Amino acid sequence: MEKDATTVNPSSFTVLVSNPSGLSPSQVHYTLNPHHSPQTRLANQHFLFLKISVDFSGAYDRIPHSDVSLENTISEIWEQRTLKNNSLFNGKKFRYGGCLLDAGDGSNREPRLCLHLGLTDYRTFVGTNLSPLWERFLVPSEGNVTPDFQNEAALIPIKLSGWEQGEGDQNDSVLCQHTSSPLGNGAVVETKDDKILVLQRSNNVGEFPGHFVFPGGHPEPQEIGITSHQYVKELAESIDIKVSQEMFDSIVREVVEEIGVPASSLSIPTFIGISRRNLNVRPTAFFFIKCSLDSKEVQQFYSSAQDGYESTQLYAVPMVEVENMASRMPGCHRGGFALYKLMVDNRKIN
Repeated sequence: MEKDATTVNPSSFTVLVSNPSGLSPSQVHYTLNPHHSPQTRLANQHFLFLKISVDFSGAYDRIPHSDVSLENTISEIWEQRTLKNNSLFNGKKFRYGGCLLDAGDGSNREPRLCLHLGLTDYRTFVGTNLSPLWERFLVPSEGNVTPDFQNEAALIPIKLSGWEQGEGDQNDSVLCQHTSSPLGNGAVVETKDDKILVLQRSNNVGEFPGHFVFPGGHPEPQEIGITSHQYVKELAESIDIKVSQEMFDSIVREVVEEIGVPASSLSIPTFIGISRRNLNVRPTAFFFIKCSLDSKEVQQFYSSAQDGYESTQLYAVPMVEVENMASRMPGCHRGGFALYKLMVDNRKIN
């Protein structure tokens, strides 16, 4: 198969959305009166449209590329990969289709963010984002600029009352319309003694072996009963709420499975933004979590972590040391660290 060369730095990133003050799940849910039908609740406005929501729809699914030969490489790459590794599983993933920021009216109505999510799968991710031909799936134009930032200071986002929406996100839905772009997740976890948890990936993993990363993975559609857009009516009525909650539940699962600490030791996650690795245009939602255990206690739990095989070592280090490790992080995780620093700076100011 033909291979395209790429000059994109694997550590470069774009901050798509930043919320330095953080959002918890309680700020995600609609508040509904259980005694009214959905129609009545909507008509009478017996709900609160809070700061962040999810619009899950087939409208945000991937659009096949018009180049048939390029489309055919998706199945060819998957066949090659499965021949080498028959344990690969083609699971469903939420596809990131961009977001919509409503600035509010400056008085009583606060800014709101709506994440646009569709459905994709691991096979298509491998065949588009991770393909050696990944850049050919992008839609270039004068308006779609993918900056190759080496550090977060190079990005000047649009700031609206604490929310920041990077200029790159406004064009991502067009730029990446032919890629799978599953929404990953990551967590910056602080221990009781103010250390940050960083994993060194195993040499046997598919993406970025040996690199430093924060714990994370993906929100899983099948955890909330989604296998396609043809879900039953009862599920459809509350689907956006369920998807919103899965964004938060999934990152707790990932931390528990990869670090080994009990869920009871973790705070409620706060959403701090979305970064995108410029290499392979890989989006990741980042969260901040506080752990009630100190770094020595965490290391003891790590020795028996369920997914410990994905990493070779757990580091519990101060923020200044993470700075030194950042150059060996994939771009999406380096962007996650940038989001964390924005949160820390915001707390100092406030």
